[in-house]
Amino acid sequence: MNRSWPALGRTGLIACVMIAGPAALFADGQAESDNCVLPSHHAGVSFPLDQVEKAWACRLQPIISHYTTATKIGSERTPLPQDIFLYLLDHPVMAAALVNRLDFGLYKAEQRGPQDFWATDGEGTEGTIHPLYQEGSTRMYFAQGSHDGRLLPRVTGKAVVLLQLHPVTDGRGIESIDSTLVAYLRLDNRLLSGLLSLLRPLIESVVHRQLLKAFDAARLLGGAMREHPEKVLFEATDPPALPDEEVAFLKAALMSLHNPTLSPGPTP
Repeated sequence: MNRSWPALGRTGLIACVMIAGPAALFADGQAESDNCVLPSHHAGVSFPLDQVEKAWACRLQPIISHYTTATKIGSERTPLPQDIFLYLLDHPVMAAALVNRLDFGLYKAEQRGPQDFWATDGEGTEGTIHPLYQEGSTRMYFAQGSHDGRLLPRVTGKAVVLLQLHPVTDGRGIESIDSTLVAYLRLDNRLLSGLLSLLRPLIESVVHRQLLKAFDAARLLGGAMREHPEKVLFEATDPPALPDEEVAFLKAALMSLHNPTLSPGPTP
């Protein structure tokens, strides 16, 4: 399992983290985890939630079964081949830095431990994301964080984020990724429970807008890598430069985008 996400899918994650909060995880009682069966179909898309570690099953079930909002986005297209997209998806600190330096968004991310990472959209949304499943074209995450915006009071909560990727090739032979994201959000704020029926449409609108903004940043980054590789490389190496191994991958990736016979190599 890779230890790191972009402002791509995890930028999609960064957006979904938005209403997911720093409150503690659900109470211990994991002895009942064998009884916490998670559905495999969500908004018409299949996800292998049966592969999630049993210790997590009962933490995720209340979010999915008693969500505040459930959102489906996609498919949204990013003009990058699958191998490059997956590398950025699984290296969120790198992807967020590129999006930020190229002025496509205010996203920032930091590694927190061997797997988790913290992220912010720079506009009032922040939180931590824990990868639950990373295999092939499927990613599943648990997020908790907060959102402090102009239209909503400060809210915290938890989210389950499910991401399915599908490689496509258009009529010009351009390889891209179509992404479908399903997100379940459950607010922590009990004081809002009495107003939930009134606030739900507003919350859904905020979540939807934030997720679309993240996918737009991903699309812009993919376009820049194809159309302005020298600018992307400059931003990656301008002090403080990205880590050597990430710069090396980026150089190979940019070269492969302009010479399809080359490959950036396997994702580490």
